[in-house]
Amino acid sequence: MTHATAPSATTAVRLMPPVPGSLEETGLSGEFVTDLLLKTLYVQGARTGAELSAFLKLPFPLLDDLLIDLQQRRYVEVRGTRGVNRASYVFDLTGEAGRGRARESMDTSQYVGPAPVPLAQYRHWTHLQSIRHARVTRREVEEGFSWLVLPQETLDEVGPALNSGKSLFLYGDAGNGKTAIAETMARLIPGTMFVPHALEVDGHIIVTYDPLYHRRVDGVDPMATAATATAATAMESLFGNDIPFDPRFVEVHRPVVMTGGELMMNQLDLQYDENAKMYQAPFQVKSNGGVLIIDDFGRQRVEPRELLNRWIVPLEKRVDFLTLHTGGKFPVPFDTLIIFATNITPTDLVEEAFLRRIHYKVRVESPDRPMYERIFQRICEDRGIAYDPAAVDQVYHEFYQKHRIAPRGCHPRDVVDHLFDIASYLEQEPALTPDLVHRAGRSYFLDFPTAV
Repeated sequence: MTHATAPSATTAVRLMPPVPGSLEETGLSGEFVTDLLLKTLYVQGARTGAELSAFLKLPFPLLDDLLIDLQQRRYVEVRGTRGVNRASYVFDLTGEAGRGRARESMDTSQYVGPAPVPLAQYRHWTHLQSIRHARVTRREVEEGFSWLVLPQETLDEVGPALNSGKSLFLYGDAGNGKTAIAETMARLIPGTMFVPHALEVDGHIIVTYDPLYHRRVDGVDPMATAATATAATAMESLFGNDIPFDPRFVEVHRPVVMTGGELMMNQLDLQYDENAKMYQAPFQVKSNGGVLIIDDFGRQRVEPRELLNRWIVPLEKRVDFLTLHTGGKFPVPFDTLIIFATNITPTDLVEEAFLRRIHYKVRVESPDRPMYERIFQRICEDRGIAYDPAAVDQVYHEFYQKHRIAPRGCHPRDVVDHLFDIASYLEQEPALTPDLVHRAGRSYFLDFPTAV
């Protein structure tokens, strides 16, 4: 049910968080950034001002005032210079005073990385980049799904679900492409967005950017480039003149987070590292602005009702509540399109009250004969062998009808893959010969007699 070429998302107009012009505009306290500077020097050793700026993702003038203060307090000293300006100075911790002060900061939190974004700014930018602002047209949906063979009726149900930015049940028999549909829906959502490296909540650090789910748009970090440039170019960039957006954010394609049967309830809460004294954001936070796919829903280690109970308020209010290890609770945006893909009838999973909160329900049907033939033909084209309608007749007669097996969308791909494996073993050219089709079917479908 697949084809070689996957669809690409439409690009929308970008909203860019502005580069902070002052420490106040970062939303962080001077004490917080000072601790981050000390910890960076403690872990990484002597660094130039340009390198500190690039690593912490803050323009150098915001850091320079703090570095001057640290020099005056004899926590930091200048070890040398690589240019003519303070961004080229090499800064390092002083002996016991500087290193002792840095160790105190490390005892509070061992986070060393880009300066975080305060929760209030994160809420603001999540709202501006909301999944609810994304729109797709019928033509875009048809083009995006052209690599799959689906009824027009299904496409016309998927499109409005995408535009809703709410929640969706994809259900139906196994092997008909529910996961492929969910992943294609995610790729169709237009535009890019900005995700912070980390959040700051009451002094606690929550890491949000995850390269596993967040794909950078261009792969270029302007601050890192500036740190390795010539002194003059570096100063221009590090003063914010050449930085297009707040570098504490990363421009990414809208995230797609998928989890399946391994999902557990504790993964929906903050993951606290007691040693590092910082948090990892849960799945639903990492998927904000994009799509969260719960594959094989109903087969998790957690009961479906328990999972939906956890999300009953977020699904309606679009706000989730997370709890710090200290017991403090705080609200975060729940701005994700959740797709539940399941082989189980939804009414067998949860009652009507829960289903009402899942706004769209799309049944993915098994292919009829014409659809099946189109899928088979596409698979043959993709694998580079000649399509023969007689092979479909043989599969229907020899396996589906004789053994009362229902056709599924994945069968043509799997049968052809088996045929290639067998042909390779027999040192034959792969082709839809009756013998190879028979051998492929026998090795794929269950409960067949040994005699031909």
